[in-house]
Amino acid sequence: MSTLANFLDIRKDSKQMFEGLAISKNTELCKKWMNQCPVVFFSFKDTDGLTFESAYGMLCMKLAFAFQDYQFLLDDDAISDDDKGIFKRILGRTASMDETKSCFLLLTRMLEIHFKKSAVVILDEYDVPIAKASSNGYYSQMLDVMRAMMSTTLKDNISLDFAVVTGCLKIAKESIFTGTNNFVSDTILSPRLSESFGFTQADVDQMLKDAGLESQSAEIKAWYDGYHFGDADIYCPWDVISYLRDFQYGVAQKPKSYWKNTSDNAIIRSFIDYAGDNITTKLETLMAGGSIVQHIEENLTYDYLHSSEENLWSVLYLTGYLTKVRDKDLTDSLPDGCSALMIPNAEIREIFETTVSKWFDDSAKAWNRSPLFDAVWSGNNEALTKEMTKLLRMTISYHDYREDFYHAFLAGIFTGAGYVVESNKEHGEGRSDVIVKDIRNGRVAIFEAKYAKTLDALPDACDTAIQQINDRMYAADFRDDYDDILCYGIAFFKKRCMVRKK
Repeated sequence: MSTLANFLDIRKDSKQMFEGLAISKNTELCKKWMNQCPVVFFSFKDTDGLTFESAYGMLCMKLAFAFQDYQFLLDDDAISDDDKGIFKRILGRTASMDETKSCFLLLTRMLEIHFKKSAVVILDEYDVPIAKASSNGYYSQMLDVMRAMMSTTLKDNISLDFAVVTGCLKIAKESIFTGTNNFVSDTILSPRLSESFGFTQADVDQMLKDAGLESQSAEIKAWYDGYHFGDADIYCPWDVISYLRDFQYGVAQKPKSYWKNTSDNAIIRSFIDYAGDNITTKLETLMAGGSIVQHIEENLTYDYLHSSEENLWSVLYLTGYLTKVRDKDLTDSLPDGCSALMIPNAEIREIFETTVSKWFDDSAKAWNRSPLFDAVWSGNNEALTKEMTKLLRMTISYHDYREDFYHAFLAGIFTGAGYVVESNKEHGEGRSDVIVKDIRNGRVAIFEAKYAKTLDALPDACDTAIQQINDRMYAADFRDDYDDILCYGIAFFKKRCMVRKK
């Protein structure tokens, strides 16, 4: 967006900036457009706050900073004193809300008077204020501001030549772009600009060649390629640029995740908090390298974002966490209006494995674990089996439920609950899986975990765990210091478990 603004802005001389680039070879286009338009460029990126007052104040602050670049308009005698007065109030953050809502209409009118040309408006990340408002409970108030701002700027504005507006989500037209004239929407679902959403293979090949890094082609492809827009395969541009920069400066030799720290994951997290069994199962399928078939809804409204599970997958797709499976890679025909979705590359898979897994762990830890703890200290293995199974079904797993998953799950249950938790420590004649110490009450629980290959094998696996506790004398170290020593054998099979007490 800043590139477009620099190319068009009549106040700048951008010839040197674009010299040697492909666009400079199109002399006719450059003659018509380069530095020929009054430009309004504004990003809503940091319009954020826990309350409407805070977010609106941030918006007014950002507008004041933006208007500083246009103070030359105050010296133009052709512009009315009334318009100059509103301009000064926006600059000084004393404007009324109605004046703030009409700020871009005012600015385009003043620019047209000054330059005798209609203006171009470039608005970046328009959906951020709405997303933040939805997350923090002031959606309707912020929607009122944004709807009015967009309407006054884009509808029947005779001082406007054209506008370019970008955001992560295509918010339903009726919710924010009401009545906008000649509105054209290009998304990753429409093929018209599919190659413009990132770098193509040819782009990356040329960049690697220029940087002398052709040897890194396979790793970059595995980490940052994989987005399928229309018929085009696209790399994430921010990642490729960041990696090449770091590699040339010796900061990074292997690909890493650059993108996760630039995006706001609040919407995704909010869906995890609402997650049901179906969502959990599908996330596990994706993280295991599979695909899911879903309907993609482009026209989302934040106030109904959580009204449908389909909206989660639409958000994940539209924000780059998922991509479509290529038509040629499909083994079955899809229902009308549906798409097969998958994780696009190694970077996003890492984000799922760390961020999404942690969210599920946090959600499980927020569950009331008092009945589980009561069962542990009372020796009620039936209640313990029931409570652990509940928690197990709230977590997310991939990699075929490996033993280390169950070990981490078991330790995580007690971590942060006021207990001392030890994992794989030397006790007796071996290493017990998890030790939970309630020092204040002088009691300790010893857990030995086993993985069963079938559901029917759970009882035998429990018995094996109990036998190991006995044979290796795991309890011996605690007899002098603790009044109660409880030993449990626990067996897992997928999202089922069985607990037996020694």
